Amino acid sequence: MAPRLAPAGAGLTLRLPLRTTSPASLLRTTQFHTSTPQSVKLGWSTLPPRAKPTRFNQVTSGLPAPTAGPAAALKRKAQSTPVRAGVLAIKKGMTAFMGLTGTRIPCTVLQLDRVQTVLNKTRKDHGYWAVQVGFGERDPKNVGAPMLGYYEAKGIAPKEQLAEFKVRDEKGLLPVGVQLMPDWFYIGQRVDVRSNSRGMGFAGGMKRHGFSGQEASHGNSKNHRTIGSAGPSQGSGSRVLPGKKMPGRMGNQRVTVQNLPILLIDNDLGIVVVKGAVAGPKGCVVKIQDACKKPPPPEEHIEKTMRALKERFPNAEEHLQQARERHLELKRARREKRIEEILAGGWEPTREQAEMMERAAAEDGHESLGGEQQQQQQRATL
Repeated sequence: MAPRLAPAGAGLTLRLPLRTTSPASLLRTTQFHTSTPQSVKLGWSTLPPRAKPTRFNQVTSGLPAPTAGPAAALKRKAQSTPVRAGVLAIKKGMTAFMGLTGTRIPCTVLQLDRVQTVLNKTRKDHGYWAVQVGFGERDPKNVGAPMLGYYEAKGIAPKEQLAEFKVRDEKGLLPVGVQLMPDWFYIGQRVDVRSNSRGMGFAGGMKRHGFSGQEASHGNSKNHRTIGSAGPSQGSGSRVLPGKKMPGRMGNQRVTVQNLPILLIDNDLGIVVVKGAVAGPKGCVVKIQDACKKPPPPEEHIEKTMRALKERFPNAEEHLQQARERHLELKRARREKRIEEILAGGWEPTREQAEMMERAAAEDGHESLGGEQQQQQQRATL
């Protein structure tokens, strides 16, 4: 039998005191506690907010180093990124060298043609470090107005092709306008060569993927070179799976041949000879850069090449600043429609340019041009 409940009012009565708490006292007695202390080491900063502190995931004062993002990606790829920039060259063809023991060594001849640095990309402005390199020259008539202004601001003639070479850090950046020669590399160095392979048009499965083909007889009717069944049924949804090897356009793809040794360099001919084959037809443009899977060039060679650049182009920075000022002046003249007046007055070369013109005329066997004859020739060229 269940026990009976005690009647109301019987036994002990528990009474709690009723206290009223004002909002002021509640705020005064309440304390906020955090599970972790606040410190600069843990990611808290007392500095005022800065403009775009998370641009390219940069590490600012008081913020911990990020474990993901562009900055972390650059750090992970630092060892596989070359220290220096590369060059552009034309594939002239293949030949062969004979070794000391009579061994035939096939090699490819690559020729450099007025390779100049055009732009430096920095971590702060672009998110990574890189050097933009131009190759050859192009007729200004075939260049658009925006690109003409781009080259004009750097004092460089329009280039046939531009390419970008990523470098490890800011030490790999180069002065704008300097020309890279074949001695940028050394004999025996390993390089990576990138180019587009020969385009072969539309090809079937046997030529494109090396299929063996079907039976040549015994019931096979006009399906000797076909690929056969292309897609399964039921289990895979009665469809052709992505990535299936089928007929299609063959070739004209970027191919990188790694760790090719350099056999010969010649500044007079402007050639770099590498061992082995390079993808692409004769006349294609290839990119040559230090091998990413081999140790970088010795510090002595890097310092030697940088000294050679400074000796060959001692006024690169001054020339770039003059080109920028001239570009702004011509830009204002175009807006004000005064460009015809400036062209009618003729172009006055700088002292360095005049000396180069005199030297070139002397090498060609011509007499030194006087002031009036030189101005007339300049106006005629304009």
